[in-house]
Amino acid sequence: MTTVIAVDLGGTNLRAALVDSDANILAHEIVPTPTTGPSGEVITAAIVARVETLLTLPEGKDALAIGVASAGPLDLGRGCVINSPNIAFPLVEIVEPLRERFGLPVFLINDARAGVLGERWAGAARGSDNVVYVTLSTGIGGGAVVNGSLLLGKDGNAGEIGHIPVDTRYSLVCGCGFAGHWEAYASAKNIPGFFAAWREAADLRRVGFDASSTRAIFEAAKEEDVVALAFMEALGEVNARGVSAVIVAYNPEIIVFDGPLARYHGDIVIRYMEPFIDRYLTLPRLAVSSLDGKAPLFGAAVYALEAL
Repeated sequence: MTTVIAVDLGGTNLRAALVDSDANILAHEIVPTPTTGPSGEVITAAIVARVETLLTLPEGKDALAIGVASAGPLDLGRGCVINSPNIAFPLVEIVEPLRERFGLPVFLINDARAGVLGERWAGAARGSDNVVYVTLSTGIGGGAVVNGSLLLGKDGNAGEIGHIPVDTRYSLVCGCGFAGHWEAYASAKNIPGFFAAWREAADLRRVGFDASSTRAIFEAAKEEDVVALAFMEALGEVNARGVSAVIVAYNPEIIVFDGPLARYHGDIVIRYMEPFIDRYLTLPRLAVSSLDGKAPLFGAAVYALEAL
């Protein structure tokens, strides 16, 4: 049995786990991702602390490698995160600090690319060779496996689907600085901003829920609030534009949705999105991840295991 350390660095949370080659999580930690400090070294230090804890466990002493899944963009040549719109620092060194500290091989991959590997290894896409993974979280990310091969791109950033242009009416500015991107409308962080722009355009003066909260907007929709349901139509159109682009780009047999929005509200997200998806190609199966947010951890683990 081979054991590795898996790390998932997201904009909101930092997860680390000890994972064996049978896809069992033997130990798991989660802490908030640092957002204050002089530099990205505070995040690197937090990762080091999590790995140290896991390596001191009886099951961790024989770990052979460290796999790190991180929000992007990445510079795989330098082994770091650069200018991520969802991480508080412009540069976070990953590979060299971990390699020097622990003397283990370190393998870095984008978190959404890790997610698609995790779903194929242990989740909803087992047995599928054409898969797209979509995470609806602080941002929106994606990963694609086509004919059994993971798509990485020149710098490991193939699949930045959150930055697909989906709108010119509201021209909301994304965290990356450009306007009209899918992430600027439909990520957990940005849905309230989209609601505010949509509400202003519709001249709606009264709203019976907390419109500054993504959770409250979705809960109101589930309670069949008329305003919230009308907004779900607008959100569904935007999500469908992103998903339609994904389908024609990758021609998947299954799309797996993950992230807090999918895990807590996947039913309503898919219900209001599906009617607007283009049918130029066959509609793939749409599924919600069953891995409880751990798909990138599983993916970081299997990426390291395969590299070994």
